[in-house]
Amino acid sequence: MALYLSVDCGGTKTSAVICDASGTVVGRGSGGPSNITYLTPDAFIASVKEATVSALRTAVPISDDTTIQLPPSDKSPFEAAWFGISGADSPAAIEKVALPLSNLLGLPNGPRLSVTHDSHLLAAPVRMHSDVSHAIVVIAGTGSATVSFKEIEGGVEELGRVGGWGWLLGDEGSGFEVGRETLRHILLEYDKASVTGSTVPKSPLIEAILERFEIGHVMEIFTKVYLQDPDPSAKILPGEEKALRNLAREKRISSLPRLVFKAAFEDGDPLALEILKTTAGHLASQIVILLGDGVGPSPRIFKATDAVISFGGSLVGIEAYRNLILDDLARRGHVFRRVAFIDDAAAVGGAALAAAFIATSS
Repeated sequence: MALYLSVDCGGTKTSAVICDASGTVVGRGSGGPSNITYLTPDAFIASVKEATVSALRTAVPISDDTTIQLPPSDKSPFEAAWFGISGADSPAAIEKVALPLSNLLGLPNGPRLSVTHDSHLLAAPVRMHSDVSHAIVVIAGTGSATVSFKEIEGGVEELGRVGGWGWLLGDEGSGFEVGRETLRHILLEYDKASVTGSTVPKSPLIEAILERFEIGHVMEIFTKVYLQDPDPSAKILPGEEKALRNLAREKRISSLPRLVFKAAFEDGDPLALEILKTTAGHLASQIVILLGDGVGPSPRIFKATDAVISFGGSLVGIEAYRNLILDDLARRGHVFRRVAFIDDAAAVGGAALAAAFIATSS
């Protein structure tokens, strides 16, 4: 049986999926963190090996652990493998782990072993649909980034990237920005009221924010937001891990989106909806740069009608928020041929890898 390995290497964990030739998942495994920005190559390979061996144990019937051996003593158990690695932002970063991965799996570098940034896995749908040749990946969870790709023989090629600068400098449309814009919008409402002498309208979102910050008035937000980060060595009582005082300043803000989404999409709060339209618009502005708006002619630019837009991340996992982004893009004249949301990047990567190899062999 031909087996195809896809591994999503992240800062928290490593997810490995094995697919058969039809793209059906036949094995899964997980390991420790594998962001190569923070790990040595040896520590990275240890996490990958843990996840891959775990996946093989579920995919292949074995009588004992010696049946599964990495590096393999003979032929590789895999027809091909695709690694999407967090932190693989440069050729030098990829080069550090490409040979160790080749040795681990017994696969030569080249078409059978693809080592890319983790965003490339989210571009996998472009390899699965014959009516599109390009993809834009939109990642929006705690942070955000947008990346464009074109399909090439044996994989996908990155064309351009906009955003992904972290919470201090960017992360438009992300959990952090939603939280920050929430506080900015609420404070601005109170600033306007101070000028007009009017009363701020009732808002489920404002009430939820006051409760979250354990304050009685909006202007007390400052003392909570700017409170010094907690001492990392301080003991935290069980059940108090998510208390605002025990969170770093970044997390105090990025923990707010669930309140905003509830207020906007369940309570119908116009203030909350306006906040999400604002952050969705900021993310859409990054996407249209990849499509050529505001930049000069370039062979890296393509039309949305020739592309799939592929979403990944907790915020864009909410359909109503994705629709705000797509509606904003449509108003600017960009309607994508296909739209995808990927909540299991390793599985989609494995299916795409299998489909690409079967198409090549036929």
